[in-house]
Amino acid sequence: MHLLTNPLKDYAWGSRTDIAELTGRPAPSPGPEAEMWLGTHPAGPSTLDGDGRSLADLIDADPLAGLGARTLERHGARLPFLLKLIAVARPLSLQVHPSAEQAADGHARGVYGDPWAKPELVCALTPFTALAGFRPADQAAMLVERLGVPGLKDVVALLAEGSPLKALAALLDGRDIAEQAVWAASAVHHPDYALVVRLARCHPGDPACLAPLMIKRHELAPGQALFLGAGVLHCYVKGFGVEIMGSSDNVVRAGLTAKPVDVAELLRVTDPDAGPLAPGTGPDGAFDTPAPEFRLRRLAVDGETRLEGGVPRILLGVAGETRADGVDLGAGRSVFVPAAGPAPTLSGSGVVFCAEPGGDG
Repeated sequence: MHLLTNPLKDYAWGSRTDIAELTGRPAPSPGPEAEMWLGTHPAGPSTLDGDGRSLADLIDADPLAGLGARTLERHGARLPFLLKLIAVARPLSLQVHPSAEQAADGHARGVYGDPWAKPELVCALTPFTALAGFRPADQAAMLVERLGVPGLKDVVALLAEGSPLKALAALLDGRDIAEQAVWAASAVHHPDYALVVRLARCHPGDPACLAPLMIKRHELAPGQALFLGAGVLHCYVKGFGVEIMGSSDNVVRAGLTAKPVDVAELLRVTDPDAGPLAPGTGPDGAFDTPAPEFRLRRLAVDGETRLEGGVPRILLGVAGETRADGVDLGAGRSVFVPAAGPAPTLSGSGVVFCAEPGGDG
């Protein structure tokens, strides 16, 4: 078992308090802290506490011991998941992730940095707001039409005929009518229109601020989760949570960001029929998803909980006073448990997230 030191990402949308407070550091932090990465992705690998080696170096030195035979056979000599703390103080970009096939093809063409898919699941630690998946087209048409903006007539017509991708393309092309649409939204007293106004304050003039009228809004209570597979158009709006995903950083953006956008590629890989899942949990605390790359368990430890062996795991404490085989796993502390190591026993009282490969390894 190896204690981890994990890198922080200072993206502009991050919180100055959430991650700092959870990890016991002074808050507010000097700048935004958006994510803490726990894994082996080259853009931010964890390191072994007191050792200096990266977690990737540890696994590369002996993949069989680190990953186990099942994970090696299914995913190759790499940790297939990436665990994160995600702290959303300002809305993220309107984005989508490619499928495994699209990622491999796009990587070969130089479009994507990673050749792997990026399914993801977020579990809320605080109330968490997300936009994900298209609304029914007739409902979206009604919400857009209610603005009464003549420049949006084409968007309404395309939605009415059941063409959400074409409607999205027309919407994103409407930069000249964005301000008028936001003014109209400010006069309607409804949470979705209020969210349009909020997005416009963060990104003035960006027509993607009208996305809440076309995409479903999801409000997660602490402990609830949302799973996003390939092709699901989404945007995280506000909240603090634990996120797990395929170990990939492939993101295609269409707006609500200062980063590069690629509307054509986003429209190509977005599946208008794909929606998020709200997975329940089994008796072992695992969220039920179809992702082969990962399985996430939220473990409410009270006494002793023994985990089975044979798979690589990252354990992250988020509340209370817990231990993993005597190693302190209080809030913000994390360990990597190699597949060849003894099956760990959690003890104490608190909440621990357990990340491991999905399915049978």
